[in-house]
Amino acid sequence: MSNSNNWERYKNCLYTNETLGLALDYSQIAFPEGYFQEMASLMAETMQMMEELEKGTIANPDEKRMVGHYWLREATLAPNKEIEAEIRQTIEKIQEFGQAVKSGKILSPTGERFSRFLLIGIGGSALGPQLISDALMIKGKEPGKSAGLQAYFLDNTDPDGIDRVLDQLADYLAETLVIVISKSGGTIETRNGMLEVQSYFTARGLDFAGQTVAITTKGSKLDLQAEKEKWLARFYIWDWVGGRTSVTSAVGLLPAILQEIEIMAFLQGARDCDVVTRSAKIRENPAALMALMWYFLVQKESKRNMVILPYRDSLQLLSRYLQQLVMESLGKEKNLEDKIVHEGLTVFGNKGSTDQHAYVQQLLDGTNDFYALLVEVKQDQRAHPVFVEKDVTSGDYLKAFLEGTRAALSRKGRASLTLSLQELTSYTMGVLLALFERTVSIYAGLIKVNAYHQPGVELGKKGANHYIALQRQVLEFLRERKGAAYTAEKLAEELGQPEETELIFKLLEHLYLNKYHKVKKEKGQDLFSGKYFI
Repeated sequence: MSNSNNWERYKNCLYTNETLGLALDYSQIAFPEGYFQEMASLMAETMQMMEELEKGTIANPDEKRMVGHYWLREATLAPNKEIEAEIRQTIEKIQEFGQAVKSGKILSPTGERFSRFLLIGIGGSALGPQLISDALMIKGKEPGKSAGLQAYFLDNTDPDGIDRVLDQLADYLAETLVIVISKSGGTIETRNGMLEVQSYFTARGLDFAGQTVAITTKGSKLDLQAEKEKWLARFYIWDWVGGRTSVTSAVGLLPAILQEIEIMAFLQGARDCDVVTRSAKIRENPAALMALMWYFLVQKESKRNMVILPYRDSLQLLSRYLQQLVMESLGKEKNLEDKIVHEGLTVFGNKGSTDQHAYVQQLLDGTNDFYALLVEVKQDQRAHPVFVEKDVTSGDYLKAFLEGTRAALSRKGRASLTLSLQELTSYTMGVLLALFERTVSIYAGLIKVNAYHQPGVELGKKGANHYIALQRQVLEFLRERKGAAYTAEKLAEELGQPEETELIFKLLEHLYLNKYHKVKKEKGQDLFSGKYFI
């Protein structure tokens, strides 16, 4: 293709919206002439489905619930006045509480002003707040002063990871606000983190309840616990807010306001993006355009890997956030007609220009089974640039590396999309996250899968519960036969579960290596002939 043709294609395939501060370049996708017309009927059907979704139709048949994250930033769209009022009241309550904490009106039980917060969550309950915190953190001010509270996160049930975070907070525990987020109140990883932190507070003579906040659904286990123990505050989310789309609920708003992030601007950005991405005029709808490009690349070109390359350190967590949003929403065994389809889109990524020293080599010379999504922020936040060469700043090089990667991908026949934000603000973060939420929903409609249930996740939880139940059985058996030693095979036979021998072996090794269960081992001739006992 000649340079003039490249220029014409770029002009024809560049979406821009100055109000949103957003641009999408899809000129590097080799979709054929007539593609938009070919997809018009399916797209119209999908947009109708999106309209019904926003009106409150049941979107998750497994749990018989609506999906209403769009109402969180435009309460008037809620299906009834009660929900509308609850949304507004929650935002007001968050604003009042956040201001009271930052001003020192609300203090810890020891009279300390809060300077930090520790958020305990998993999945969407942590990924969204972490991304916003990392992207919009205010620099150059002392924590606890006008810059708000310093953020810490527990998002796993890893004891070493928990210790690492708690060690960082040890000297500041009396001035650390704890936020526990669990919609059901029974999420194991979050519960474990809460119990660990509660134990840590108690061991130091501090009142855990007096400086802890719950974000959960009304009447959940966590809500009842927080009420009984008289926690500092409770904020509610609803069953129609999924974890991966909860960032504009209390889940994302409370941590944000505590960090002096402008939550009303964030909500406005999401709201404005929602308005634009409802448009039936595809060329004027960036989410529809991106979904159509994904559809062409995945369904017609078999490129089932999306590589996220954000060219800003502040967006380095975007790939992790999108992994959950995209893969949990689209990775489905069956479609809406209950036919086995095994759909999915694998997401991974690093950050530019770091990626050029990590895996761009494979993107350029390896298997062509992916497409790249380059993300840029056009304006540097730095007020006074440093010139690293004559007429060149570090920011100029960052832009050069993005354009160099895009050009290299193009020369190698590798597809890419470039998503540009004019600047990185609370408003444009709202735009960005709402854009991806809508894109995923539209794409799910095009491939006819339900983006709002996750049966695979539930299957994994059942497997974990089975392991824990088996562990209790093994420990009870060994305690009742104190001093008697068993191989994994013999123990499985004694328990009447020979089909679980492999799992029992792994379980026994875990118990032996982690001494707190007091399981000991007589070593055998090989790894599998060892005997275990208490």
